[in-house]
Amino acid sequence: MLPRAIERRHGLASLVIFALVVMAALGSWQLAFSARLNEVGRQVEDRLTLNLRTVESEIARFGYLPGVIGKDNRVTTLLAATGSDPAIASANAYLQSVRAMSGADELYVLDLGGETLAASNWNEPGSFVGHNYGFRPYFTDAIATGSGRFYAVGVTTGKPGYFLAIRVDGASGPIGVVVAKVDMAPLAANWAAAGERSAIADHDGVVFLSGDPSWIYRPLQPLPDTALGPIRTERRYDGVDIAANLPLAEATGARHGSLVIELGEETYLLGSRPIDPDGWRLISALPLEPAEREATLIGVLGALATLLGVGALLLARQRRQIVRLKLDQTALLEKRVAERTSELAHEVEERRRAEAELRSTQENLIHTAKLAALGRMSAAIVHEVSQPLSALDTTLAAADRHAERQATHDVRHNLGNARALLRRMQRTVKHLRSFSSRRDPGPPEAVGIAGVLEAAIEIVAPQARDTGIDIALAIPEPLPRVRGNALRLEQVFINLLLNAIDATRAAGETGIRITAEADPEGLCVTIADPGPGIPDAVRDRLFEPFFTTKTTGESLGLGLSISRSLLEEFGGSLSLDPGPGGGTRATVRLPLAPVPARPVRAEEPA
Repeated sequence: MLPRAIERRHGLASLVIFALVVMAALGSWQLAFSARLNEVGRQVEDRLTLNLRTVESEIARFGYLPGVIGKDNRVTTLLAATGSDPAIASANAYLQSVRAMSGADELYVLDLGGETLAASNWNEPGSFVGHNYGFRPYFTDAIATGSGRFYAVGVTTGKPGYFLAIRVDGASGPIGVVVAKVDMAPLAANWAAAGERSAIADHDGVVFLSGDPSWIYRPLQPLPDTALGPIRTERRYDGVDIAANLPLAEATGARHGSLVIELGEETYLLGSRPIDPDGWRLISALPLEPAEREATLIGVLGALATLLGVGALLLARQRRQIVRLKLDQTALLEKRVAERTSELAHEVEERRRAEAELRSTQENLIHTAKLAALGRMSAAIVHEVSQPLSALDTTLAAADRHAERQATHDVRHNLGNARALLRRMQRTVKHLRSFSSRRDPGPPEAVGIAGVLEAAIEIVAPQARDTGIDIALAIPEPLPRVRGNALRLEQVFINLLLNAIDATRAAGETGIRITAEADPEGLCVTIADPGPGIPDAVRDRLFEPFFTTKTTGESLGLGLSISRSLLEEFGGSLSLDPGPGGGTRATVRLPLAPVPARPVRAEEPA
């Protein structure tokens, strides 16, 4: 019974905590969203104010133009002398020049019947001259009241614009109308470039200018037939079926009675301002997604704060229990730590023993590789030593004969030759003994690579001479010192040279070339042989221990593997690549040795 009561109590506490967290999250979200919504509303109003001033200034910039043109003598002469060719030509030229200076889209003059007598585009495709625009409201309004304003799609050019008209009066009454067509597309282009969702709708609620092309020629609300009739009669949006276009509010899912609308997948706050005297409405919308995101973040923070507060209370309550539990666990942990310490000590000892055995095994493998290299050269080394021995025997015999004849000069000459042969054998034996006997080369040091290469070449020279192969050493002087060990590097180059000798002999060639090049990152030594190259089938296995392509049993397959391991100990690398003209290029890269600091003399400043 007791566990069930505890379980019920825990379940009730969890529900209370959950309810508190949810209430805190919802409350925080609501407060934050309301505040952010007000801020977005202020931003919409600011944008509307700015855009309204822009629209009004754009209209006012050309509002004076028809009146000024109507006062010009060339226009009044044209209207008074209808059909006069000189008057038409003069008026056309005047309108064309005014258009160029003012920046208006088009300028033209209508007679009292609405027919165009002169226009700024009189000599251009789509000229207004000869067309009758008496059906346009701007014309009828100008005749009736003296001025007219109208936005529509041009029936001649198909290009929308804002038409500003002024009646021209003569001595006996009205004689015609002057019209200026203003292109408001740059205004929409500026809205689009700024990423604004702003638009202008006419008095019937049809959007005719917007930074969003998808809003153009769409009504804000479904239009009644009483509004569609005048639109068709006036040919306000000539060529556009307004009735077929989906209303903007219906398409976006606008909630009636609210300024919040949904455009696609985003929610916007919409605001509008009237534009007098045309009865237009200026519209601007700002996304509410940042406000919703900020409110969501604050709601999450409110939930987290509530959760942390409840957690702190629970933590304070359970702290004493946890302290007591920790004391018990500490005692148990100390016991386990002692046991584990003993196990770790045993493991450390085993690991030290394994590392020592591994190090010993590695040294034995390196030494075995040395002996294997010497074994591959054994016949050539025996030949290299036997030749001086035979020559030494012959030289000593000749010296004995010269001694019998008491030819002191000849005896000395023969003994000198014998000593030279002995020194040659001693040098060969010394190199072989130094190469094969030492196992612990010591720590890395600064090594001159030229001396290492010369020593390696001298050791493999018998093998090369025995097979008729020439080893060319072409390295610049001086070369910087590298970080490594002379004996280890000598073993690497001996292995590589023996492989190059075998490959060159197999290909029937006679030349191996060794080059070296230094750069700021290290020293690169290349051994190039003209052999048959490395088959693609074995390229990935070249550095595997005990892998060899030789079938005679003369190789253990350790040379390349151990050579790369020795180079990696010094921070170097070994790679085998096909040569430019065939064969194989073995490339050894070694790091440069640190340059020792120059000692400071007593008289020099430190």
